[in-house]
Amino acid sequence: MDELVAKGIYFPLIAKPEFGERGWMVEKIEDKEELRKYIDQIRVNMIIQEYIDMPIELGIFYYRYPGESRGHISSVTGKELLHVLGDGASTIRRLIYRNPRAKLQLKEIEKRHQGHMNFVPARGERVELISIGNHSRGATFLNRNDLIDTELETAIDAFAGKIPGFFYGRFDIRCLSLEDLKKGRSFKILELNGGKSEPAHIYHPGSSLIDAYRVLFFHWRTLFKIAMLNHRDGYDFPPFREGWKTLKKYWNYKKERK
Repeated sequence: MDELVAKGIYFPLIAKPEFGERGWMVEKIEDKEELRKYIDQIRVNMIIQEYIDMPIELGIFYYRYPGESRGHISSVTGKELLHVLGDGASTIRRLIYRNPRAKLQLKEIEKRHQGHMNFVPARGERVELISIGNHSRGATFLNRNDLIDTELETAIDAFAGKIPGFFYGRFDIRCLSLEDLKKGRSFKILELNGGKSEPAHIYHPGSSLIDAYRVLFFHWRTLFKIAMLNHRDGYDFPPFREGWKTLKKYWNYKKERK
């Protein structure tokens, strides 16, 4: 705990395994007891991060071709965390049953909010149920490509270009306001996802499957082009067996956890 305090990390905090996907085993930890239980369960190397309590969360997909000084933003995804709105009469449990997305997460919500499920929120009161901005944890992904402009690309370029060897991936960011983010202030990067990350705006409710494939094919072509340019400049492709070994390690661990 002393090491966390020395690094300026206090409760609540975010804990996650060193490898994983789709929010698997990512948890918001409220106190020392929860952290001890999490460590007992995880049994692999883990990452601890500060919990960022800023109101806006965005997934910003960025790519830059090797040799070019400026990059491009190809996707901006707004994230709406799983929540219910009180009506002044219904319990949290009743509100969850009326929300199809929340109902799918009932078991996890009960574990996190035990003792509060019969609480009646006031009319219009927002109750956050899960604090992880991942689709598989109930978050809603919204297409915010309307935010893409030169000002935002310049702000992302300012720090993306300082990451050695980085040309393609998605920044998951929280910020105080869109204006602050575009001016390069009052924001924090939660994660940087690399080659297997997705332009998550394709999961906007009601989006077309054909459009989603079109977007994915564009990004896969872009990734291929970047890889070939890097290879031309002397970077070796990782051997297939290395990737397969890592994938098997992940599968075996998930199987053991189940």
